[in-house]
Amino acid sequence: MRNILSQFRLEGAPVSCARYGNGHINETYKVETDAPHAYILQKINRRVFSNVPGLMRNIAAVTAYLRRQADDPRRVLTLIPTVDGESYYVSPDQDCWRMYEFITDSLCLDQPESWEDLKQSGVAFGEFQNQLADYPADTLIEVIPRFHDTPDRFRQLKEAIARDPAGRLSSCQPEIDFYLAHESEAGCLIDLLKTGKLPLRVTHNDTKLNNVMLDQFTRTPLCVIDLDTIMPGLAAHDFGDSIRFGASTAAEDEKDLDKVEMSLSLFEAYAEGFLSACGSRLTALEKETLPMGAKLMTLECGSRFLADYLNGDVYFHTARPEHNLDRARTQMKLVRDMENKWDAMRSIIAEKGLHFPILNS
Repeated sequence: MRNILSQFRLEGAPVSCARYGNGHINETYKVETDAPHAYILQKINRRVFSNVPGLMRNIAAVTAYLRRQADDPRRVLTLIPTVDGESYYVSPDQDCWRMYEFITDSLCLDQPESWEDLKQSGVAFGEFQNQLADYPADTLIEVIPRFHDTPDRFRQLKEAIARDPAGRLSSCQPEIDFYLAHESEAGCLIDLLKTGKLPLRVTHNDTKLNNVMLDQFTRTPLCVIDLDTIMPGLAAHDFGDSIRFGASTAAEDEKDLDKVEMSLSLFEAYAEGFLSACGSRLTALEKETLPMGAKLMTLECGSRFLADYLNGDVYFHTARPEHNLDRARTQMKLVRDMENKWDAMRSIIAEKGLHFPILNS
């Protein structure tokens, strides 16, 4: 690692470099120097992110834009340039490495420990939308093409059903029937974008609680991290994925479906935080579509789990033979629960939206 570290403009000489965090995509290390100073070093997973130059251009441009609005350096990720002034380093064996300032006095949670924690993650992603509302989203590279193209995800599911490469079709017919019965809803948000009724936004596309750094003393948000999937998208997609993950009462792979529901209190907590931070930057229709964002992101993710199960578990890591099928079932249960609570979800958004009025419609 010494050769890798020597390629970046560090303050002080490195004294330690150790694996850090629990991310599943990139390799992450914490580096400490004798200055003393701390950094985060990452090896970018090129199997997932094939367009590293485009990815890094996105991150460099967006963080530079956010930094002009930050009153505390901890409120935005800071890239450390290479000795050649680049945003990342390519090693002789073609590995791609980047480095960030370590965010001091910070806290990262895998699961909310309270109603307030989820609300604060809503504030973080709402601020992210607010700060980037005027950024030209169409100038960003689509790092993973058609990432939240829900109709295309259903197309992939139907291809897996038709091919049945792992011979699993007979073991999941009720699940197939459920997802295909919802296919007619898959394109509703994209259709609104195509007709100009929804604006294109800068979206994070991985809005989990553990991608928010909180101040360890106040437990209020400092900044959003893991910017690899910053792309053009819809506000409802970012809101919806937060709800799918954060408002569920059980793990994504819970086998006991009686434990799985979409908590209205957690939905309200996140909605309050999100809309308090960005409500004035969203159009009336964007606010209206937030519950549908939650439902579609859950359907989309579940359809991906089911397609991967049918394909023989080639994409998502699995620990047991029916792991992806269990995941698909939890998403089904969440969708059913959202449908049962639909009026309440819409009422919460309408009520919170009144407190944070729109600028335009």
